[in-house]
Formats: sequence, C-alpha cells, structure tokens
Amino acid sequence: MCLIALALGASERWPLVLASNRDEFFARPTAPLARWTTPGGATVISGRDLLAGGTWLGVTPQGRLAAVTNVRRGASARGALSRGDLALAWLGGKQGIDAFTATIDPEAYGGFNLLLGDHAAGRWHYVSNAGAGLRPGALVRRELPPGLYGLSNAALDVPWPKTVRLRQRLGDALQSGADLPALQQRLLAALADRERAPAAELPQTGVSAEAESALSAAFVDMADAGYGTRCSTVVALDSRGALALTEVVHPAAGGAPGRTDYSLPW
Repeated sequence: MCLIALALGASERWPLVLASNRDEFFARPTAPLARWTTPGGATVISGRDLLAGGTWLGVTPQGRLAAVTNVRRGASARGALSRGDLALAWLGGKQGIDAFTATIDPEAYGGFNLLLGDHAAGRWHYVSNAGAGLRPGALVRRELPPGLYGLSNAALDVPWPKTVRLRQRLGDALQSGADLPALQQRLLAALADRERAPAAELPQTGVSAEAESALSAAFVDMADAGYGTRCSTVVALDSRGALALTEVVHPAAGGAPGRTDYSLPW
C-alpha cells in the first residue's frame, strides 16, 4: 500500500476513517478483500499477498487494524522478511501495542511504515524503521492522538503533494456531513485522482524524474512498467460502532473495477 489518509476522532459522526491505495506490480498474485482465517486461527478481513502471504491492510472483529507502506529510497534493499507479515502478525495476535512493537526486529525488513490500531483499547500508533534521522536498525514509534494524518512512501505526514491532497479531501468529506454512501463515493473519487504534481513539487527519492512524476498521482498508472494502483480501500467507523469496509479492485487490463463491501460491529 502506498497512500493512506487517516482520520482519528476528527468527526463525531465518523470517529475513524481511512482511505488508501495499494500500488503494486500487476504480476504479483493477490487475493481481494475477504474474511478468512489465519494459520493461527484468527479471523481477519483483508486482502492477501499470495506471493509472500501477508497483507497491506486489514481489520479484525475484535477491533484491530493494520496498514503498511514501504519507504521509497531508489533501489532500497529488501529485508529478509516481508513487510506484510508485520500487519498480519498484529491482526492475528493478542499482544498489546507495546508488547507487539517490542518484538519487531527493524533490520529484518525493508523500509516500512506501519499503522497499528487497537480500537478496544483506544490506542493508535505509527511505527517505522526508516524515519528521518534514524540510525541503522532503529525503530521509531509514535502514539497518534486525534487528528488527520497522511502517509505515503515517506515518514508520516511528510508533505508529498498527493499525501497532502488526500488528507485535505478526507477532511473536507468529514466536514460535509456526508452519509456512508456519499463518504465512500467522495473518498473513492479522491483515490482515483490521476493528476500528477508539478515538477517543482516532486520529492527526490532516487527514482527517475519520469517515475517520480508518475508516482506523484494518487492513482498510479505505469502500465508500460506493469505497475500501478491495484486497489482502493475505504474504512469507516460510525458513532454507533458499525465498521464498513469497501475495496475497489482495479484490473490491470483496464476492465471494469470490482467492488467488495463488508460491515461488522466494533
């Protein structure tokens, strides 16, 4: 997953809203959003990376949420373990956030950003092994108070143009008083935005200028490279404790997108 906007306690009607895009190579096998059981017996609602076995975004009926992005630094080295394993380990586990993060070996993974939520405990954290100024092998963890957050392939709230735009559009949607269908429609439209940032606003992450431009859009379309936005997901929790998940899968061949909706009490 490469773009996330998160609202925590920013709206009385919608205490939690997350909008995200997952960008990946088209050839990487993927299972869409579904309810499934992990080998350890935990119930998870998520998509699945069928190559490495993890997930980029998921929730559990017990109120856990995890989302992960990689960190773009040119030809970054891959870690021995998949970053998607971190999200799945949190979703399938029973430890609290403090105990769980203490088990993470930051050197075992490529650069990652991890959002962890424990709704029952009222705790939300950002965890990364690639924050600005970190020494090699260090791990940063930040508890998240109520607010609006944006995350892409840099540290939390680094103001890349697409991160700023999506966070703003999430805030606007919450202020509009939209009901669930309208909220989902607005956020899915924001995630489908193909507008690229001006050259002067592009970050410098070690990839070519052409790739940097293509990656600056919320919806990434690099069909010639076999890469782009594979799915868009909206998670919304209302004030009554009803959680709604919507995933739109974008076919690589340009066919009609497929949509999956789940709801569960939190």
